[in-house]
Order: sequence, then C-alpha cells, then structure tokens
Amino acid sequence: MAHWLIKSEPSAYSWPQFVKDKKTSWTGVRNAQAAMNLKAMKPGDRCFFYHSNEGKEIVGIAEVVKAAYPDPTDKDGKAVTVDVKAVEPVKKTVTLGAIKADARLKDFGLVRQSRLSVVPVTDAQWALILKMAAG
Repeated sequence: MAHWLIKSEPSAYSWPQFVKDKKTSWTGVRNAQAAMNLKAMKPGDRCFFYHSNEGKEIVGIAEVVKAAYPDPTDKDGKAVTVDVKAVEPVKKTVTLGAIKADARLKDFGLVRQSRLSVVPVTDAQWALILKMAAG
C-alpha cells in the first residue's frame, strides 16, 4: 500500500463536505506531475487530506477506492481522476508549520513542492505524521 497527500482549499472542497459526501472523484488536477501521482494510486492506498491556503493543515485520512480514469471535467480528455472515500478525521490537525519544524520531514513533497496538489508520502513520513496527528 502506498501513501499520498491530497490538497484542497476548504472554500472549494472541505473535509466536512467530504465526510458528508462519503466519497468523491478527485477531479481538476492538471499539473503533469500531480497527474502522474494520480495514475500511480491504487485502491486501498491511504491519503492525508490537507486543507491548503486556508488552514494549511492535515485534517483527515482518505482511501483510494478507484484507480485513475479519465477526468470528466477535462474537455481535452488528457487529465485523470481517482475516487477517494473519507476514512476518519485526525485527532489533532498537523499544521504546515509543524511539518516544516521537523527536520525529519525536510524532504516531504508538501515542503519541497508546495504547489503540487497530489504528493507521495513515504512510509516513514506517513508513520511520523500519524504520530503527530495522534495528539
């Protein structure tokens, strides 16, 4: 199982809305590297759900339930989407500041490529952030 971080601005699509919906298609990703990350996702992979711009914190955990398929919102037919379901909120949100403050996370994609909307998370990073989120 691989791990990922997916980002959304809360004003566009928030964790509470995701929980209410239970499942969603992660549409609208147009960056080539983020799209490659979507294509690498497999059902069962876990994702941190991150509120970007407003909040700048990991707020929940999601799971990939359907591998990449054509994004219906892309008129050019080049983009892909995956389906994800809400699993659980984190007990304690993990802020971008807390992530940047931990030297062990200096190579984390959220820190190195802050504009990327879908980033891989190593097993070690996943375990460390889960520990931070446990409170």
